[in-house]
Amino acid sequence: MKKLIVVLCAVVFYGCSHQTAKNNDLASESVIVDSTSECVGTTELAEKYKGKLIAAEDSQLLASSLGNPQEGKLCQGQVYLSKAPIILYRAWNSTNPGSQFGRWWAFEKPNGKVAKYRADYEICYQWSPLDKMSRCTLQAGIKVVIGNGQSAKCSQYLTYPVSKAQQIYIESANEAMVNCETYNDEFNWQ
Repeated sequence: MKKLIVVLCAVVFYGCSHQTAKNNDLASESVIVDSTSECVGTTELAEKYKGKLIAAEDSQLLASSLGNPQEGKLCQGQVYLSKAPIILYRAWNSTNPGSQFGRWWAFEKPNGKVAKYRADYEICYQWSPLDKMSRCTLQAGIKVVIGNGQSAKCSQYLTYPVSKAQQIYIESANEAMVNCETYNDEFNWQ
């Protein structure tokens, strides 16, 4: 009987401690995702976009744009509603036909070294060779999330830290974007 009580106590203790550990893991994950203390940059709009975008509420859209550390997506974000057309850019993967209208866009045309662009926007080489670029117009009346990139672990040798570069998350870019122009990447060694 004494052995049975000891075994039952051990099972109950393990179950409680295991559940507490699980709850603590969940709590710390949500704190990291929701906290801006480790994020850099701002969700504030540049002057030229004020009036074209206004702050809005959409907790589901915001939640789908935020990522855990080392998993990419956004570290912090703010939902905005487009009030006027805005030109946006996307570097993408020509071997994946659905990639042209992916969810991640930028205010500025990709420029300079590809490695710096990957680091600024946390784009792992496995996710895209970045061999195409689209310049499209975001239509008025579309909700987007603007924020700064979360860290991304690409391999045991490469992890991008959080970034202050602003990214635009668009849930259904194929419906939100019009007047697209597509450009090919080409070698331009310096």
